[in-house]
Amino acid sequence: MRKYLALLLAAMMILALAAGCGNNANEGGNSGKTFKIGMVTDVGGVNDKSFNQTSWEGLQALQASDSRFQVQYLESKTDADYQGNIETFMEDGYDLIICVGYMLANATKEAATANPDQKFAIIDDSSIDLPNVACLMFAQNQASYLVGLVAGMMTESNTVGYVQGMYSDSMNQFAVGYIAGVKAANPDAEILQYNANSFGDAAVGKTAAVDMITKGADVIYHAAGGTGSGVIEGCKENGIWAIGVDSDQSPLAPENVITSAMKRVDTAAQDISKAVADGKFQSGVHMYDLTNEGVGIAPTQNLLPAEVVDAVNAAMAKVESGEITVPNTIDELEAVYPGAFTLTE
Repeated sequence: MRKYLALLLAAMMILALAAGCGNNANEGGNSGKTFKIGMVTDVGGVNDKSFNQTSWEGLQALQASDSRFQVQYLESKTDADYQGNIETFMEDGYDLIICVGYMLANATKEAATANPDQKFAIIDDSSIDLPNVACLMFAQNQASYLVGLVAGMMTESNTVGYVQGMYSDSMNQFAVGYIAGVKAANPDAEILQYNANSFGDAAVGKTAAVDMITKGADVIYHAAGGTGSGVIEGCKENGIWAIGVDSDQSPLAPENVITSAMKRVDTAAQDISKAVADGKFQSGVHMYDLTNEGVGIAPTQNLLPAEVVDAVNAAMAKVESGEITVPNTIDELEAVYPGAFTLTE
């Protein structure tokens, strides 16, 4: 009988310990859970050498370094694909859906409104005010200001160019910052500007660049996603300087891309994914700027003279400290440089 009671007591203790371990695991949040992160591209596609690709590379790096994550993307060929791609991820039980680009704002807002328990993040849009949507925003005017300084100092013809993918408040921040930087470095410089109305048409980008080159431009910056690859190709074929965007685009034309305006969309995609896994997801605007290294200038600087690099670094420090305030809207730019902004819808 004593042996039986001892065995019974031991069994009860084992069960109690197992229950305690189970309770601790639940209290720990999501021990052992795999978090599924889905990314929906805009029409530029996942291989745009710009913000879609950089976002995806960030998620791939996250999956490689943290076994909690499983990542996937769905590519949007046209605007009509946005809603369907979002719905596919929801049906497959993804924990977070990251929508890349302000063009997905309407589809994201509609899906988030109808599915309040589904977490979303959207890059480059701050218009969605819902408790299940995080808006990942970047001070693209600051990064563009820095490359504008480069363009203003590097031009020999006093004519530079700028090609934009689409006209919108968010996209116009690129133009505003770039124009301000060019003018700050070279008040006499002319800035040719073109709205391509596309993030995925390299041919249009190349045509725009060639047209600017015939008008004297010897440095051209683009903020045009996949369209921008055509801009860089046009610069390469004509032997002039190009400035990339979002990621370090020097590999596209190592002898022509002198720098790129960096937006750390890869870091932002990783940050919001980790927040979901850690139970710290927060809706609202998450701002990335120079002060938190969310934007900047590409590390590849071998084509730039030392004095240009020094001037950019000095300006960067002044922007971070608040000594320089970079314009963020057309009105702010026009107050300093009247008539400098010529982009149209």
